[in-house]
Amino acid sequence: MASTWIYLVRHGSVAGAETRRFVGHLDVPLSPLGEAEMERLAARLAGVPLAAVYASDLDRSRRSAEIIARPHRLTPRIVPDLREMAMGRWEGLTADEIHAHEPDAFRDWMARVGDFPFPEGESVPDLVARVWPAFERIAKTHAGDRVAVVAHGGTNRAILCRALDLPLDRLLAFGQDYAALSLLEWRGDRSVLHVLNQTPVT
Repeated sequence: MASTWIYLVRHGSVAGAETRRFVGHLDVPLSPLGEAEMERLAARLAGVPLAAVYASDLDRSRRSAEIIARPHRLTPRIVPDLREMAMGRWEGLTADEIHAHEPDAFRDWMARVGDFPFPEGESVPDLVARVWPAFERIAKTHAGDRVAVVAHGGTNRAILCRALDLPLDRLLAFGQDYAALSLLEWRGDRSVLHVLNQTPVT
C-alpha cells in the first residue's frame, strides 16, 4: 500500500493571542502576524504536490487553509468536524480567570486533561470521536497522495494521539504552536510521525 502523507498544520496566530484566552469554538480571525506566518508556511509548501487542502469551518483555520492552498490553485475543503474542542463556558476566559471563578473544576481539569469534560463543552474523548473519523476519511480518500489538514491545537493533538496509539492523557505532550507543521505518514494500519511542531522560518 502506498503511503499517504498528511501535512498537519495549526492555523496562524489569532487576534488577541497575547491574552492566552481559551478560544475553543469562538470564531476569532487571524492577526496580521498570523497572516504573515501562514504566507511563510505556504511558500515552504509551494513545491509539495498537494492533492487537496482541508480545514475546519472556523475562520482562523479556513483563512489559513486558503493561504496554503493558493500556490496549488486549490480551494480548501471545509470539514466542520475538524473544529477545535468546544470549551463551553470557559471560552473567552484566561486560565487565571477560570481558576478564580471555578478553582475546583480548574484543578480537576489539570489533574485529568485526557478525560475532563469542559463545563457545557466537550471532553478529549468527545473531540476524538468526531475528529478521528473525519481524519480517517481524508486519509483514505487520498490514499497515496499528499494532503494538508489545517486545524487547531486540540484537534491536531487528538489526531496525533490517536494516530500514534497514545493514551489521551498524553495530549499536551505534543507541542502545537501557531502556524506549526507536523508531518504524518499514513500506512493504513499504522502511522509514522516524521515532523512535529515545526514553525515557519522567519
